[in-house]
Amino acid sequence: MDPTKSSTPPPPPVMGAPVAYPPAAYPPGAAPGAVAYAQQLYAPPAAAAAQQAAAAQQQLQMFWTEQYREIEATTDFKNHNLPLARIKKIMKADEDVRMIAAEAPVVFARACEMFILELTHRGWAHAEENKRRTLQKSDIAAAVARTEVFDFLVDIVPRDDAKDVDAAAAAAAAAAAAGIPRPAAGVPATDPLAYYYVPQQ
Repeated sequence: MDPTKSSTPPPPPVMGAPVAYPPAAYPPGAAPGAVAYAQQLYAPPAAAAAQQAAAAQQQLQMFWTEQYREIEATTDFKNHNLPLARIKKIMKADEDVRMIAAEAPVVFARACEMFILELTHRGWAHAEENKRRTLQKSDIAAAVARTEVFDFLVDIVPRDDAKDVDAAAAAAAAAAAAGIPRPAAGVPATDPLAYYYVPQQ
C-alpha cells in the first residue's frame, strides 16, 4: 500500500474559509508574478482588505504628487473648471468681505477642484471595496466618515445605511469623548435644516 494515499476522504471545504496556498506548490522555475498572484487570490479577507487600503493610500499619494506637479507647471490662469463669478459670489456672502483681489477666486477655484477630486478618489476607493463601479452618495458619506480632515462635513453629508448609522453613532461617541463639538442639543445630526445656506439679501 502506498503511504502517500489515504483511505479516508478529505473533509469537505468550508464556504468563506481562507484557503492556505503554499507558494512552494509552484515549480522552482515558475514566474514570480504567478506566485504573487496566487498569494493574492488566496489571501484571507483581512489581508485582502489591508491590500485594498494600501492600494487606495498609494493612489492618493500618486494623486497628490500629480497635483503638485500640475500646480508647479501651471502657466495659464485664465481657464478654469469652476466659474469664478460663482466663487466670488459665495465669497461675498460673508458680510465682512468688502473687496476681493483678482487672484483670490482663482486660488479658490483650484482649491475647490482639488477638494472635489480628493473626495471623489476616497469615495471611489469605498465603491471598489464594495465591488461597485458606480460612485454613490453612500461612498462619499463613507469617505467623509473615514477621513479626519473631512470631519467638518460629518453633519452635512447624510448617512443612509443602517450599518453606517451604527458607525456614525460610535464616531459621535468617540468625538464627544474627545471634546469635539456637535450640533446643538435637540437638533439631530441628520436634520437637513441644522446647517443651511442663507443667501445674501
